[in-house]
Amino acid sequence: MYQIGLFSKMNRITTKTLRHYEKIGLLMPEKTDDFTGYRYYSSNQLPRLNKILTMKQMGLSLKDIKIMIDEPNGVEMYLKLKEEEIQKTIEEDKKRLIRVKSYLNRLKGEVSMKYNPLIKTLEGCIVASMRFIAPNYDSYFEVIPKMGDEMRKLGAVCAEPSYCFNIYHDGEYKEKDIDLEVCEAVVDFCEDSEMIKFKKIKKVDEALWVLHKGPYSLLSDAYTFAFEWIKDNNYEVVGLPREAYIDGIWNKDSEDDWLTEVQIPIVSKTK
Repeated sequence: MYQIGLFSKMNRITTKTLRHYEKIGLLMPEKTDDFTGYRYYSSNQLPRLNKILTMKQMGLSLKDIKIMIDEPNGVEMYLKLKEEEIQKTIEEDKKRLIRVKSYLNRLKGEVSMKYNPLIKTLEGCIVASMRFIAPNYDSYFEVIPKMGDEMRKLGAVCAEPSYCFNIYHDGEYKEKDIDLEVCEAVVDFCEDSEMIKFKKIKKVDEALWVLHKGPYSLLSDAYTFAFEWIKDNNYEVVGLPREAYIDGIWNKDSEDDWLTEVQIPIVSKTK
């Protein structure tokens, strides 16, 4: 039999921890002196203590450790879940490490600091869709307003907050003969017309979002940065790029104040 002080030294664990284990019923003293209150432990308790410490090093909570020791039948299943949880954490930490290194390179001047990449979800939505071949970016101002007139005729109601975006079916940035699909999020389906079709856009779990401030003629800079970032950070493109329009000719006098968000569906290569 060992007093609590000696038992703690033998096992390199504090007396405070042993008292806490006793309090929660995880490891009880073999004997407690009724007169002095001294706690005594025996070598028979070492296997249980070692099991507790081993599970603690795995990152398990004391509550879960107590359940697993007292009800061993579910240990394997619980540990498999824990394994999956840790593996997911490792993968997320690897992604974060890559992003930190990427940002450090940008701070060193090796990559432009003009853009700040974010990874977000693209929520699914119902859209009014118009697809056509655009000669160039300037032609947008002639064609897209006609879409708004057609939507009003069909009784389409725009969703709030508004989400207007273009999908590029060429899969890359082009300056002319652009295979373009203009989408406006709406609250519900309406009857299709020759110009506009209504459809459901599926949710995208991960997409790279890059905010571009300035004229559309310089959007190629945002795309160049985005695709280089995707490659350098161990991602790959899994969907068509989008452009979401926040500020533009409709509410800003200067092209320099236009805000456009480039959104590219991606997936990590580490998965």
